[in-house]
Amino acid sequence: MVDKINKKIKEINSFNPKSEKEIEEFRIKYLGKKGELTSLFSEFKRLDNDKKKPVGKLLNELKLLAQSKIDDFKKISSKKNMSKVLNDITRPGDPIEIGSRHPISIVKNRIIEIFSEIGFSISEGPEIEDDWHNFSALNLPEHHPARDMQDTFFIEKNPDYLLRTHTSSVQIRHMENNKPPIRTISPGRVYRNEAISSRSHCFFHQIEGLSIDKDVSFADLKQTLEYFTSQLFGKSKIRLRPSYFPFTEPSAEVDVYWGLENETDYRMTKGTGWLEIMGCGMVDPNVLKNCNIDPQIYSGYAFGLGIDRIAMLLHQIDDIRLLSENDIRFLDQFKSSIN
Repeated sequence: MVDKINKKIKEINSFNPKSEKEIEEFRIKYLGKKGELTSLFSEFKRLDNDKKKPVGKLLNELKLLAQSKIDDFKKISSKKNMSKVLNDITRPGDPIEIGSRHPISIVKNRIIEIFSEIGFSISEGPEIEDDWHNFSALNLPEHHPARDMQDTFFIEKNPDYLLRTHTSSVQIRHMENNKPPIRTISPGRVYRNEAISSRSHCFFHQIEGLSIDKDVSFADLKQTLEYFTSQLFGKSKIRLRPSYFPFTEPSAEVDVYWGLENETDYRMTKGTGWLEIMGCGMVDPNVLKNCNIDPQIYSGYAFGLGIDRIAMLLHQIDDIRLLSENDIRFLDQFKSSIN
């Protein structure tokens, strides 16, 4: 029986398959239920006890050798098949999941594009601001409600550092570092200490515009706003309602005529057809003085609008919280947008 086992060991060592079929046939021949090893173990049971030890050792070697040989050839065969798959130029490519731009980015990029066409540059500034750039330089009095802890996220007191409440602070920095003429827009994220609901959030996005030059008038502001609304909404009919902002005088709220074509229009405009979109005004002379610009020589206008609000209007979004929840089901709807 020892000679028989040694013969099988030589056969296994010399085995060199050329296909997966031969490997499977080899496995069945040696390790199958009716294979060579099963037959040899049956013979082993009938041996005398004094012969079982050396024969048993050989049988185990034979079994391990057969299993090892099969495993090795299967690995080699698998690598060859994978190589064929990878090098198959007719194989269809794996699909690439394409993402989408966020609606805030889509609207922001479009607004920047519109103002860039009429000569506005882009200026940016820090989200953590000091009291001077966020309040004092903008003509906000010491006891203005915006300075209250309930309306603003203060990081440090005396000296005051806070999360900016508007991007007007960027305009102050731009006027401090640049001489007129100035035409710039300041997009960015701002923060207010407000309760989160479907209509308001503790952070949102703004774009504020500034134009400083000689002989700038309210007529220039109106012309700029009419151009902007016609480009963004396709509607150029606007109205300016008197309002109050500490950093502009005179100040106005801007409404665009949205129309009353369907039920949504009635709901959005409260039945008036007019929709408030931004605030604006002529830059207060005190603000120009704070930035070392002579108000006797230069004048200017400023305006500001909420990007989130515009995005909600354009895309018919009824809950501002959707813009910050990163819900893939919501964001997938904007895949067709290329901006």
